[in-house]
Formats: sequence, structure tokens, C-alpha cells
Amino acid sequence: MIDELRKIGLSDLEARCYLVLHEEPNISGYEVAKKVSVSRSNVYAALRSLTDKGMCRAVEAEPVLYGAVPIEQLVRLLKTDFEQTAHTLLEQLQSPPRKSASFYNWQGDKALETTIRRLLSNADKSIVADIWAEDVSWFEESLLEAERRGVAVTVISIGECHTRLKHVLVHRRSEEWKYLEPRRFSILCDSRSALIGSFGKSLKLSALETDHPSVVELLQNGFYHDVIMDRIERDFGNQLAEKYGEHYDKLINPYREILE
Repeated sequence: MIDELRKIGLSDLEARCYLVLHEEPNISGYEVAKKVSVSRSNVYAALRSLTDKGMCRAVEAEPVLYGAVPIEQLVRLLKTDFEQTAHTLLEQLQSPPRKSASFYNWQGDKALETTIRRLLSNADKSIVADIWAEDVSWFEESLLEAERRGVAVTVISIGECHTRLKHVLVHRRSEEWKYLEPRRFSILCDSRSALIGSFGKSLKLSALETDHPSVVELLQNGFYHDVIMDRIERDFGNQLAEKYGEHYDKLINPYREILE
């Protein structure tokens, strides 16, 4: 809970003091200091700051007693402030039209996680995600949230996966695929924003974000191909395996030297 309170602008000590007041209202700064095991001077400074931020209330007494403003009231206030700030920013800082497509490179776990969440939370109509089954957890919560907003979410899972998402197409893979590295992924949001990257033990996580029309079209074509192949394999799987091999080896083998 400390981390969550820090996200709304509290310091570590302020968060600890707020939790103490939340559990036991109307206690003195001296009692708060004993409970958090921090010097009284630092605790009184934190309590003054919480009072200035409107997150705790002081009762004039001898000594002064402090109590936490109920969390539901704080959350409503924060939501109102955020919505007003967001409205002002959108109104005053409209993005200028771009003259050309952009490419951005993201590296590292935190940067990649934040970028994924940003793109998925800004999708209005559709999301297509092409992901290995092992990596679905990186995307699942943000995709579920998009589904709850009414966004049409489709996941192409490379291998069988267990997920609460509604629309998942499973791309079959052979046993040798588990030795492949890296494991690529792609996301296409509203047919205009794309993220392409790779996971792998020996690789630093990285991804390319772009709105370039050629990349968008490439991902769209890949999605159409996956949808068509999923339906064909469900309808004619046995016949295809008999004619071309279980994993289309008879078709692919002549081109393996080119592909590898």
C-alpha cells in the first residue's frame, strides 16, 4: 500500500503516517512517531505536509490530534483534479500535425511495460496482439481493461495459452520452436500505432514503436493471414497435414536455406 500512496504524490514517510492515521484516527504526533519509529521532528514535518495536501486533519487540542481524511474522499478529489488537469492539457496543448512517420526505440523491462500499457490504454476501437504463449502475462491485464472499455481485442497466441481474454487464436508450433530465440511480439492499435519487439533470456528487452503506414500494413496483412489460416486449419486440418505435412514441412523445406 505504501507504493500506491507514493503514486499519488506522498513521500515514504507521509504514506506511513497516513496509514497509521487511517488505522487509528485522532492521535498525537508523538504517538504517530512511536508507531512509525521515526524521529518526532520528521514525523511532525510529514504531518504538516499531509495537512497542507488535504490528506489529514488536525484537531486543536493539547496536544494536537491528527486524523486521516477518508480514502474514498481523497480518491474522488484526486479523480476530479486529474480530470480537470487532463481537460486543460488536452485543450491547451494539442499535438501539432506530424509531417512524417515516427520511430521510437524502447529498452528495458520498465520502459517496455510502460509503453505497452500506454498504447493499449489509448486504443479506441481495436487491438491485435501477436504474442508467444509464454509472454501473454506481460499484456493480459491491459488487454482485459481494453475489453472492458469495449475495444475489440484479438490475440494471436503462438502456442496454447491460458487467459481470460475472449478472442484468442492459437497458432500451432512444432516441438523445435521452444528452442527458438528471440520470441517476437507485435501490437497493432486502431490500425495506426504499432509496437514490435522481442523477448528472450539472452536479450535485453527492446521494442520499436512506430506509426509508419508500411509497418501498419505489414502487421495487418500478418493478422489477415493468421485469421484465414486459423479457419482453414479448423475446417481442413487433417487434409492439409496429409498433403503438406503436420507443420507444412513439405511446403517449407525447399525454402529453409533461404529462410535460415
